[in-house]
Amino acid sequence: MGDVKQVTAMVESPKGFNQKFDYDPDEKRFRLSKILPAGLVFPFDFGMIPGTKGEDGDPLDIIVISESSTFPGCLIDCRIVGAFQAEQTERDGKTMRNDRFIGVPGVSQLFSDIQTLEQLPEAILNQLEAFFENYNEQAGKHFKVIGRLTALQADNLLADEH
Repeated sequence: MGDVKQVTAMVESPKGFNQKFDYDPDEKRFRLSKILPAGLVFPFDFGMIPGTKGEDGDPLDIIVISESSTFPGCLIDCRIVGAFQAEQTERDGKTMRNDRFIGVPGVSQLFSDIQTLEQLPEAILNQLEAFFENYNEQAGKHFKVIGRLTALQADNLLADEH
């Protein structure tokens, strides 16, 4: 595995769910923030990296590529295999960076050989990009992937964001 960064991800919205949950740090619980339209579900566990902060003021987002789904609040030790660099335009027209880190659980068997983004099937990467574009479009926002980062590039970005 070498020098690939390990992080702990906290799942907010599990794979297969059509509900978006957000962790409420004041309440120390999860809050239902939206229901996705029929047919749109999270393709993998989605959550955040506790103790980080992105340009939008929220903890950094992470999608966890795994053969199974977990539950809101589950902590998963992951290796960062890459990231999507992305720009998000809000409903008010303001554009900001809103990157998505991509992790693989240390305990994954199906994805145990994946060390960097290029090793994932292109179909998975395309599906993830399409999901985030559709998800944001439903919220009246525009999401555009401007780059795909390798594990090392994502690790450097993560270090910059801490």
